[in-house]
Parts: sequence; structure tokens; C-alpha cells
Amino acid sequence: MLPTTSLLCALSLAALACGYPGTLEDRATLVTTSRFNATCHQIAAAISNASEVFYPPSPQYVSDISHTYASSSQASICSVEPGSADDLSKILRIIGSTRTPFAVKGGGHASNPGFSSTRGVQISLARFDKTAINSTSGTVELGPGLTWDQVYTALDPAGVNVIGARIPGVGVAGVTLGGGFSYKSNEYGLSVDNVVSYDLVLPNGTITSVTSNDTDLWFGLRGGLNNFGIVTNFVVKSYPQTKVWGGFMFYPPNQLAAVKDALVRYQRKQDIKASAAVLLNYGSGQLLVGSFLFYDAPVPPQGLFDDFLTIPTTSKNISTTSFADLILLFNQLNPSPGSIRNYFCGVPVTQYSPAVFDAFVNQTKFWGAYLASLDKNATVGVTLEPFDSGVFSHGSGSAYPPDRSQAIFPSVLGYTWTNASIDGIVASAMRKESAAIHAVALADGQNVSHAAVYVNYALFGTPLEDIYGQNVPRLRKIRAAIDPEDVMGLAGGFKF
Repeated sequence: MLPTTSLLCALSLAALACGYPGTLEDRATLVTTSRFNATCHQIAAAISNASEVFYPPSPQYVSDISHTYASSSQASICSVEPGSADDLSKILRIIGSTRTPFAVKGGGHASNPGFSSTRGVQISLARFDKTAINSTSGTVELGPGLTWDQVYTALDPAGVNVIGARIPGVGVAGVTLGGGFSYKSNEYGLSVDNVVSYDLVLPNGTITSVTSNDTDLWFGLRGGLNNFGIVTNFVVKSYPQTKVWGGFMFYPPNQLAAVKDALVRYQRKQDIKASAAVLLNYGSGQLLVGSFLFYDAPVPPQGLFDDFLTIPTTSKNISTTSFADLILLFNQLNPSPGSIRNYFCGVPVTQYSPAVFDAFVNQTKFWGAYLASLDKNATVGVTLEPFDSGVFSHGSGSAYPPDRSQAIFPSVLGYTWTNASIDGIVASAMRKESAAIHAVALADGQNVSHAAVYVNYALFGTPLEDIYGQNVPRLRKIRAAIDPEDVMGLAGGFKF
């Protein structure tokens, strides 16, 4: 007896042969479905017992296609969980030969539609979930199916840490291939500055290891996302980790001016162990104002954060704790997954001057009120995150950042909503808000006319030149040499 999926495939082909009475669009959909199904079965026949193909509505399939935000998920024909690099090589060869659209999902936190989801074959890296400490070399091996909170929790008992994401639920793969700002970046640079090697399956299925000796691929993988194949293992530098100090503070709306002054003054203090961010969020007719403070030691120097700490608060959760537990605090703030839709949009600036801060506030209020009139569940948020002036000095040339000569504060807009019919309106609003703040920064005398948007904050449709600057021609050349058949072009994302 044929499995249900095989039977559906056979029936689809039979319907075509007998003159399916639907519209041309229906027939095209049926042909596409049959072709994608055939690819799924070809993969299932080729892979070993270490890997598996799943179909709807199995729980594994649902998990494989699910993302943090509903706007990022799509219903693929099947999902496949490779359990070895060899099987992943076979999968890529089949996908390339059949020209089947596909997507690769690590943590599933990507908010751009179609960047890690597909209507074709969904590859989930869930089985690449190893965390291995090598105390002799001072490195850690990380699987691309891990999230950073899983990594921090695993490393905590050993008293070591790595340079990764700042909130839970974010995947190792996306951050490490996109740049990677961390609370420890002022000390040690970006995630891309701390990679020692990549285990990579090239678009043609070749399995290789990439180090700094591989000049072009080394350059491209460090910020170039999924353009050069699929990484199955990251080897990254590790550092000793003590207890840390930090947490959230939230303030009454009438303290907004004091928060602005605190942020402006904080930027003048150069302490590479410190990090601070201001959070603004407009929803339900109110502006929420908060801060997140971090110090990479059990206790910060006296006076460092006083400008924030002396402001009256509505709530406060700051303590000496483990790095892993500090990151998990964000679970108290994140919206519940499921029906929530979300886009991110980066707005690079070189400082949060009073004028730029006011622009962020005014734009947040304006677009928050506008979108609330279309969707009562809509919120408009922004995170203002200053970094040390030497944050880009810890590494060498890489795809991102294209310019290491000046520090860029990435700044991220984060919009959430539930009404799918306003997706286009939300994206347009984000672009308008970003443009308005960019204009204020320029008028403020900031050197941001060509400031690179942080790739993991870049909204879909952002021109490549706005992310990778003068690196675009070189990245296109590398891509053409590595992937002449454009296999990775069958997946979504920013493509060179």
C-alpha cells in the first residue's frame, strides 16, 4: 500500500493526465506540488537512517517549519532533518539537480518572509545540536541547530562563554553568519570576529572545512549569510566567564527626558565591559520606556550606570547572576509566539544625540498610533544600543561590516501585529521611519550617508549596497565561483 503522500502524488499526476478541469493556475499548482513531492521522495530514498523526511501534519514537520513569528513561516511540501554532513551533501545535490526551491532553518528567529522558509523543501538543522568545549585550544564547537540561550546554559557550568546573541530564541547559525553583536562585543568584537573555522557543505555537495587560509570563503562566510553553502559546525573562540551584573529597568513616561540624558551621557563613558540599551515601545496608546544594563563582572564600577539607576522606576530587575540567566530574563518581555507577526529594520547611527533620540521617540509614537488604528494588537518598538568606538577593531576584513573604520550603533525597529492584511503597510511604515531618522542623523552631522545596515536587522528589500557597501562586487565574484549553478539562489535571503 502506498504511503498517503505517495498516493496523493500519484493521484495528482493522474489528474493531470486525465485533463484536470481546474484553472491554469490550479493546474500549475498541481504540477509544482507533484514536482516538489518527487524531490522529497528522492531525498528520502537517498539519505541514511541518521536523517529523516517529514510531511504534514506530523509534529516533526510542524516543528521544522515553525518560526518565532507567524509572518516568517510557510507550509513546505515536506521537511527534512539531516543528521550528518554526508546526508546534507546528498540533499543539496538532489535539490540542485531538480531545481527545487528550499530553505534552511537554524533557530527560526528570522523575521523576513521566505528567508528561512519555503513552499518547497524545508531543511531543518535541528539535529546539528552539539556543544563541545575544547579547553586545550580555548574553543567551543557549536551546531547550527542550537539557539544561543541553549549554548549559554550548556557553557555556564564550565565557566566559559562565547560571543553570541543578546536575547533567547535566536539561532547560532543566523547570528554567526550575519555578523553578531553581543553584550561582550566591546571586549571581543562581533561573532564573526571570533570564528576559528566552519564545517561547510558547498552548493555542489562538497564537504569542506573553511579557515582563515581560505581567503575568499573566509571573507564571504563572515557576514555573507547563506550564499556559500550550509554550515554544519562552527568552531569559535571561548573566554572565561564570571558572574555578571545587569537586568531591566522601566520608567514612568514622565521620565523620558531623564532617560534621554542618561543615554547621552553614558555614550561618553568608555568601559569595554559595559553595555547599555534604551527600549522604547508604543502599544495600547502608551509609550513604554525602559533600559537594559550589563556589566561583564559581578559588580560594575561605582558611578558607571548612576544616570540610569537614579531615575525613578515603575519596575526594576537588576542583580548579579549568571550570563545564561541574564539572557533568559528577556523571555519576560518577548511576545508569545504563534499568531504574532514581526519585522525588524535596522537604522544605523554613530551616536544617540538628543536630536536623534527625539526622532526615534517621535517616529515610534507616530507609527505606533497609526498602526494601532489598523490593528489594535500592533506595537512599534525600537532598541537604541550604543557600542564602544573600537567595537569593529577586533577583527579583519569580512563581508560585514564593510567598513571597520568607525563604530556603528545598529539600532533596530521591531514592529509586531496580528492582522496579516497589513503586512505591506507595516513594511512601508518601517522604511519611512528609518528614512526619517536617517535624515535627522545626517542633519545632526553624523557620518551615516553610507553607514551599513546590520544584516540581521535589515528588512527584506534592503539594497545589498546598503548592507555590504563596497564589498558587493567581491562577494558576487566569490558567489559566482563557489556556486556557478546558483543552487543557493533557490533559497531565500539577500543574494549576491
